[in-house]
Amino acid sequence: MATTEGTWRYRDRFGDAFGRTGFRQFGPGVVSSLGVGTYLGEPTDAVDDRYREAIVTALENGVNVVDTAINYRCQRSERVVGRALGESDADREEVFVATKGGFVPFDGSRPADPGAYVRREFLETGLASPDDLARGSHCIAPSFLDAMLDRSLDNLGVDQLDLYYVHNPETQLAVRSREAVYDQLGAAFRLLERRRIAGDLGSYGVATWDAFRVPQGHERYLSLPEVISRADSAADAVGVADHGFDGHGLAAIQLPFNVHMADAFTERVHPVDGVEKSALECAREAGLGVFTSASIGQGELSVEGAIPPEIDERLAGDTPIQRAINFARSAPGVTCSLVGMSRPEHVRENVAACTFDPLGARAFDETFE
Repeated sequence: MATTEGTWRYRDRFGDAFGRTGFRQFGPGVVSSLGVGTYLGEPTDAVDDRYREAIVTALENGVNVVDTAINYRCQRSERVVGRALGESDADREEVFVATKGGFVPFDGSRPADPGAYVRREFLETGLASPDDLARGSHCIAPSFLDAMLDRSLDNLGVDQLDLYYVHNPETQLAVRSREAVYDQLGAAFRLLERRRIAGDLGSYGVATWDAFRVPQGHERYLSLPEVISRADSAADAVGVADHGFDGHGLAAIQLPFNVHMADAFTERVHPVDGVEKSALECAREAGLGVFTSASIGQGELSVEGAIPPEIDERLAGDTPIQRAINFARSAPGVTCSLVGMSRPEHVRENVAACTFDPLGARAFDETFE
């Protein structure tokens, strides 16, 4: 697991090469403000090899955050992260590893009949029940997450995870009420609190696409304050204080954020003591880290002209990608911006973005005036 001593040691080795806030505090340790994402790409050996080389390059050049999920590329992304951790010069204690559970994962390749695969591998084995599945592919029942967490540990070749996300819980809103989904999250959090007590993970979080940035009336909306409340209740129910923990283990959220998807900053949809706040503001005040996905719009912001000129001219960076990364890194409350990196040359360009200073809070606010 990443440790305070290990992550600060990593920061001391690379931090001087970066601009202001190239590394940011997360808990008692520090993480790079740029992280490696592993979502995109076909489930092939060739893509595995590129990812492995890219992740090793990142870990050896100042990026100590790697984000994945058990369903990414049919479990191949987790497995290649594990190989890269073994090959890199970085110590395990220096690297922050996050993964996710919620979507039913294929194994190595997409099956010819996905429905039959899910029935055979998950329903008939008892890993999931039909009542717990949403859209035939999503489950956050505690027993399912428990099994998937174990599988993720095996895939990654690690004894402990630094951060384990409940993955896109808003998917469950397709088949049940919002209150029922909050109850599901409470049950999932109780499981993750027990795994935290057991030493299998350092913290947990919620990774979303829509939930925290859409209006309250939206069919995929979830209230971040309510989610935090369910984590408080879960910690109390499990009795974490008796095991030396100070409060719940909910430590982070993940959501998309870029120059074209800035809702997490602009949309005030989370009521806190009678005041509507944005997801970023709510998370910051609650002490949660924020890891942004789609930080370069899954590649759409890599071309000249993709960033509005009036914003682009304010951002530091030699290339559109570097400026897009620096927009995401500049938002108040953002801990780390995740970018898919499946080639070493992508890593080098992205890491160079961190040699530039991000916008200050006031300058960032001015981009929306």
